[in-house]
Amino acid sequence: MAESVLNIESLSIEYPISIGTVRAVRDVSIELHAGEALGLVGESGCGKSTLGLSILKLLRPPGRITGGRILFRGVDVLAMRRRHLLRFRGNDVAMVFQNPLTSLNPLVRIDRQFLETIRIHRPGISTGDALALAERILVDLGLEAKRLYDYPHQLSGGMRQRIMIGLGLVLDPEVIVADEPTTSLDVIVEAGFIDLLNRLRKKYRPAILLITHNLGMVAEIADRIAVMYAGVIVENGSAEQVFYEPLHPYTYGLINCVPNINLEQEKLVTMPGRPPDLVAVPPGCPFADRCPHVFNTCRSTPPPLLDVRGSRRVACHLYESSEVAPWRS
Repeated sequence: MAESVLNIESLSIEYPISIGTVRAVRDVSIELHAGEALGLVGESGCGKSTLGLSILKLLRPPGRITGGRILFRGVDVLAMRRRHLLRFRGNDVAMVFQNPLTSLNPLVRIDRQFLETIRIHRPGISTGDALALAERILVDLGLEAKRLYDYPHQLSGGMRQRIMIGLGLVLDPEVIVADEPTTSLDVIVEAGFIDLLNRLRKKYRPAILLITHNLGMVAEIADRIAVMYAGVIVENGSAEQVFYEPLHPYTYGLINCVPNINLEQEKLVTMPGRPPDLVAVPPGCPFADRCPHVFNTCRSTPPPLLDVRGSRRVACHLYESSEVAPWRS
């Protein structure tokens, strides 16, 4: 296995609000290896984007990290001084946000936005060299070099998303955090985006943390998958293992909800219920109220995240007690 470049260890994040404290991320540990794509999946509101923002210390108040560490090649990001943090962002780890229309400055041409990004990290570079670098990135992204001199409103949604990826890649970072990168795209453009991302992985070899609820995209890109629910990791493993042999009932429920064009279905399959209120986190398994196999222990004791079957981990009392997945029978 490739060396680890990013380690999140026992991370906890809270948002104090008027009615209490939202425990958005609770004791989460994941690692990302050089050159791999890790899919972080789960329903909206499960803490995925909060986790992604914390990697670059981009949490806005009142969000706060209350425990744990984020290590980039052994260096604690949370302990970085501002000068080192500014170099770390973009140069070592870059982020692609959900909506490029709100992430790009609508009043500034694309070339100026690339120049600003490049000059912050490479102050000695000439304008000509910086623009040439930006143009090469755009061509690699399948765009004409002249698009560098457009304003964001002159580009389609798919083009703007490619520009956002280009701004992430232009400094050749080791890690890219992509937060719901296809949310604003239609299915045709999304398919082209997935092909593009796979081509870029082969050329630039960044490690990618792909945050999404789109399991179809994860299946096309990810090497490994971590499943997040109600602020905790409930399962992780290789993409093949998780898709073909899910060990947690929540994972199985997510996969079962994906529409299958090969099956004749009168209506879409859904999971009953919703994630718990993170202001009042239940004492036991967070999935207990939605799980068809729940028993007394589930409601009183949170299951530990167990190492099982070599490289896999799962947090489920049923698996812990019987090493079977009754929801698959």
